[in-house]
Amino acid sequence: MWSDPPRAPMTPLRTSPQRLAPDRPGGPRLNREDLVIVSVQGQIAHPVAGTAPYRIGHDGVPRVLPGTGGIVLNRRIGDLCVGLAGDHIEPGVSLHNNSREIVGPRDGPNTALMTYACVGNVAEVLSGRCRGQRGLVTGKHGGVNHVMVDFPTPVLEKLAIGDRIGIRSHGLGLRLLQYPKIEVLNCDPALLGRWGVLEQDGRLHVPVTHLVPARLMGSGLGKNTAWRGDYDIQLADRPSRERWKLTSLRFGDMVAIIGADVRRGPIFRESRVTIGVIVHGDSTVAGHGPGVTPLLTGPAACLRPLLRPNANLAEIFQVRRAVPPRPRRLLVERDARRPSCVPAEAPGPRLAFETALADDH
Repeated sequence: MWSDPPRAPMTPLRTSPQRLAPDRPGGPRLNREDLVIVSVQGQIAHPVAGTAPYRIGHDGVPRVLPGTGGIVLNRRIGDLCVGLAGDHIEPGVSLHNNSREIVGPRDGPNTALMTYACVGNVAEVLSGRCRGQRGLVTGKHGGVNHVMVDFPTPVLEKLAIGDRIGIRSHGLGLRLLQYPKIEVLNCDPALLGRWGVLEQDGRLHVPVTHLVPARLMGSGLGKNTAWRGDYDIQLADRPSRERWKLTSLRFGDMVAIIGADVRRGPIFRESRVTIGVIVHGDSTVAGHGPGVTPLLTGPAACLRPLLRPNANLAEIFQVRRAVPPRPRRLLVERDARRPSCVPAEAPGPRLAFETALADDH
């Protein structure tokens, strides 16, 4: 279905606990000179729980699971995101900005953080024991309104809730100069330069790990913007998830949503394609699943996905090796394999006259 021109190497960006390597421009022509770099910041967000601890799965089973927020120590970009004992897990650290301004809405600072932060932006710890350490913005999660940042594991282990993280916002207003029909969202120019994007016959060929039909998209539909979050891939239908190999998704995977148009919010449009990044994990809740923050959207005639197993943020920026993609069972499937607890049939009530009749005989 999709053209497959020769491979283009992804330009590496090596990271350490201390710093990120400088940007190396490459890829398609961009309006770099027009862009404004703005410093924004947030704090590491504590998880927030509802009144009841349970999440009711689409299988009708209530579960108590870790969810959004906090510092996730053992899941980062490049790790599998399906089948975890968690719900909407956000890899690395989750940021919000809960300060207040005297003008604008009460949540204005956090809304600005959600708008300004772009995937691939450089983040730096501004307070606490890890001050000066650098990381990478990996996505935005709508609803809870968090920005996710990846740091090396030794840094994650020393970070604390409330530590301030600065982000060099770079990417608002970004355009592809030779492809005016393709719109760019939530994307740092450095990502486009390292992604391995190919230009051929007036088309942009973009590496992705998976294709996703737009009919599988769920939570997040109905918004009027794709700049401030994500929308979810539903995995409840077994034939669909197996056909499109969606149980092998990883945090940081680039995916192409076929038939999706997110220019003014996500809608179905058969002639268009949207390419984004997996930002949070699977969910047992109906209509939810791994979340996709959109990065590129355009006509299918000029925006063409290329299937590449290493099209993952961890590999593109060379922060770590991504685990090999492999299918995993959903949490609801593994629960379904447990023996059902069937109570023994209780004896019926015995009436006094039945006892008397038995004694007479």
